[in-house]
Formats: sequence, C-alpha cells, structure tokens
Amino acid sequence: MGPARHGRRLSRRRRQRLGAFSLIVAALVVATVLAVRPGRGPSTPPTTSSTTSTAPATTTTPPPTTGPVAVGAVTFTVTEPATTSSGARSFPVTVRYPAIGAVGEARSGLPPRPGPYPLVIFSQGFDISPEAYAGLLDAWSAAGYVVADPAYPHTSPGAAGGVVRSDIVHHPADLSFLVTTLLADDHASGPLAGMIAPAPIGVIGQSDGGDVSLAVAANTCCRDRRVGAAILLSGAELSWFPGSYFTDGSAPLLVVQGTADHVMNPVTCSVTLYDAAPRPRFYLSMLGQDHLSAYVPAGPARSTVAAVTIDFLNAYLKHIPDALAAMRAAGDVAGRAHLTSQSALPPVAGTCPDAPVG
Repeated sequence: MGPARHGRRLSRRRRQRLGAFSLIVAALVVATVLAVRPGRGPSTPPTTSSTTSTAPATTTTPPPTTGPVAVGAVTFTVTEPATTSSGARSFPVTVRYPAIGAVGEARSGLPPRPGPYPLVIFSQGFDISPEAYAGLLDAWSAAGYVVADPAYPHTSPGAAGGVVRSDIVHHPADLSFLVTTLLADDHASGPLAGMIAPAPIGVIGQSDGGDVSLAVAANTCCRDRRVGAAILLSGAELSWFPGSYFTDGSAPLLVVQGTADHVMNPVTCSVTLYDAAPRPRFYLSMLGQDHLSAYVPAGPARSTVAAVTIDFLNAYLKHIPDALAAMRAAGDVAGRAHLTSQSALPPVAGTCPDAPVG
C-alpha cells in the first residue's frame, strides 16, 4: 500500500485518537498567548510575504554569552521551487533569535544581539501548530540559538483542503531547503544578516516532526550532512521514507520519550531507534509523561526537557566543554526523569506503527 492511501487511512484513525489532544493544545496555545507581554510575541507573530522586516541588521561579532537573553522573532513565507517529486511549495516560518532586551522578554521586533549563533530547525507534530511549543522554542533561542519553526504544507492546522499526513514524505526536502535559505539570508541585508553561524545545524522534532528530523539526520533517503545534532521528542523511524537508517552514520542523537506515551509513537519506537543508532546517543525518559505533556504545557517536566536539550546542543553545536556533564545532571531527577547513554535499552513489548520491517 502506497503512502498516500495509507496516509489517508491513518489520518482518519489518528485524528480520532488525537481529538482530545487537539482540544488540549488549543487551550494551551490560548494560555501561551495570554501569558506573553503586551504587544505581539513569538506566539502570535505578524506574518509577511518576504524576509523584509524592521529588525535591524547585526554584525558578525561572536556572541559573548550563551544566555539566557531576550528573544526576538520575525515571520515570513518560504517558497520552494517545484521538483520532480512535488510541485512548488510555500509555507510560513517563524524565526526566533537572541535579542537585546530584558531577560525573559519574548516578542517580535526586538533588536537582535550581535551574532552569529547556531541554527536550529524545529518540526512540529501532525496537525499541531509549531507555536504550541512556544515555551521550548523561546528557551532554546534565549540560550543562544536562532530557532526556525516551519509550518509545513498539508500537515499544519488550517491547511488548505485539510491535513494529509502522507505529505510528511516531502518534509525532509522542505527542511533542507529552509536551511539553505536561512544560511543564505545570513549573508544578505535582511533581519537575519550576521545572525546565523555556518553549519553544523541542529534539528529538533516532536512526534511526526521527530520522524522528519531523524530522516535528515540518519536516513540515506534524505540525510543532510549539515546536521550536527538531532533531538527527537517522541519520534520514530518511518517506513514511508525510502532509504535505510543508520547505515551511513548519523548526527549525535538525543531521544526523549514519555513513559506514558501510548498514542502516536509509543516507547517501543524510541527504544528501537536508540538501540540501532551509533554513538554518541542519549535517551531521556520522562517519567509518567504522555505524548505532549513534557513539551507543551509549562511545568517541571518541560523545564527538564529544556535544560537537557540546551546542554545537548551546547555540547555538539557550541562545543562547550562541560555541557555533557551539565546534561547528565539535568537529566537525572528523582521521580521525573532519567538520562542514559548505555549500549542498549531493555526491550519493550509492542510494535511501532509504520516502522520499517526488518
């Protein structure tokens, strides 16, 4: 069965199972918007049709600190030319950047701090707005990263004609095109000039977005060798991508999984991919957390995920000497989280939906 037919069947079934999650996410997004300071923040950025913005250009002076700092944002539309496998594709992307302002301030239009900073691309879960994850996105940017969160065509809420999960097969190419676009913008006269460091870059994804991030980090179909660190939040291997995983190496990998996640990518998915991945690799168990609870709502669980992921990025994108030690300390919290880099994880009963066979 091809991915298009299979995707339509899975979309109907999974949208039914995700109905309750959609209501929760909608409420959380509203709460996030209300929590932002007066003015339009990264959770509700203005959308433009190009990279034109009032944010001033910056110099290429290396940043003196890793944060926390204020966070600014700019939103624009990326248009990807037609290829042999798809027509022209357009999608909005919000880019957060370390800004000049009060620590904890997060809104569009803040002047950028002198760069450059490593680039991180975040890919959201199926039928969930990227801005639902605003708390994590702000935390990564405040720690000294330029963070882009594309709203991919056909899998983001409000997509023309409805969401279609099988469109995920085009997302690795979307992601790589976005990386090329943003790295080029660093040398232009727009708002991101001088802000983005050359590759390597980081990729982070949740659920289906984790599947996309793994594909560009470790699948021969779509591997982008500019990726120097990959973080999967409840991600999985996906058979719809035609290549093979981990046969041609992989970027350093951090796998994060809620132990009570039984909806989209259950624990068996993350255990399977972790055991197959080459080192360096790490596995963060979020105890008692489900598919979204450690990533979307504010609280101790999300704070732990933010701390561990920032330390991981600091280790492999900024090469900070003590970052891995800090990550291990942040990832072991009694009753909340456990971090390991052991050679293999104990087997978990069950199967991983849509995973490659064999």
